[in-house]
Amino acid sequence: MEKSFSESYKAAGVDVTAGYKAVELMKEHVARTAVKGVMSSIGGFGGLFSLDLEGIQKPVLVSGTDGVGTKLRIAFLTGKHDTVGIDCVAMCVNDIICCGAKPLIFLDYLAVGKNYPERVANIVKGVADGCVQGGCALVGGETAEMPGFYPEDEYDLAGFSVGVVDRDKIIDPANVRPGDVIIGLASSGVHSNGFSLVRKVFDVENTDLNAYNEKLGCSLGEALLTPTRIYVKPILKLMEEVSIKAISHVTGGGFYENIPRALNENTKAVIDKSKVDVLPIFKLIQEQGNIPERDMFNTFNMGVGMCVIVAKEDAEKAVAILTEAGEKATVIGEIKEGEKGVELC
Repeated sequence: MEKSFSESYKAAGVDVTAGYKAVELMKEHVARTAVKGVMSSIGGFGGLFSLDLEGIQKPVLVSGTDGVGTKLRIAFLTGKHDTVGIDCVAMCVNDIICCGAKPLIFLDYLAVGKNYPERVANIVKGVADGCVQGGCALVGGETAEMPGFYPEDEYDLAGFSVGVVDRDKIIDPANVRPGDVIIGLASSGVHSNGFSLVRKVFDVENTDLNAYNEKLGCSLGEALLTPTRIYVKPILKLMEEVSIKAISHVTGGGFYENIPRALNENTKAVIDKSKVDVLPIFKLIQEQGNIPERDMFNTFNMGVGMCVIVAKEDAEKAVAILTEAGEKATVIGEIKEGEKGVELC
């Protein structure tokens, strides 16, 4: 069947032929994400996935959704669009792994002011890269051309993921006890949170983001666009050998908002700040913005993208497994009895 085309719709700012070209360009990237269970190809009305329940007695589906946020502004200003898709996937799959769920599928939603097929395909390449890292399949998505709503050179990117976990293996903070140990997994940078403050501190609209920065060892733009680290595969590996009490994905709200989500009402997390390897980008943000330390830890991950809580006797083994899986894992604190919250010392 001949593809549709409307001269009137194009005159209004929507070129459907550009959409067809974008789909063709992104197909190779989508194909890289195929995992066992994928039943449909791109272009259908729904993404089909056959759920393999072998070894799962009581399946529970776990879902997560998020977007890239104002980090996208850095992509607009630098003209680099191939990594923000990784952030989009990471913000979803890193959340659902906190429940012990293995991500299965991912779908993205891309809204653009104007459909530039090559740029759209570049963005989707990043999404596909993230799906490969997270072990899930990109089974569908939507690219919406919205002239007059978004500027021609801007877009928004969001998505969601669905995973599965056996009910008896759900990671539940109710199991956290005083004496347990907190293991911090290193972040790759700012990840995809706190960028409203980042943009204000660096005045990004009036700064050369491509200029080399000695303190960072790269340009500011490169440092800020470093994609969010995806922790799914190392955590799944750890789950095979160690009983995980709880996991916290350190996103917006930093330590003070996210770590308590991995606690119960009778426990508090005590973090040894000397064990937190604060990345250069955070030191620069704090210095240039004259930001109090508490605000830094209440906004950013500060170099710790995920916290894993295990029994003290399992800590050494857990660190070894995570290190072997390619993570920089360090014991950064412990659980004590007290009012639910975080104490940095």
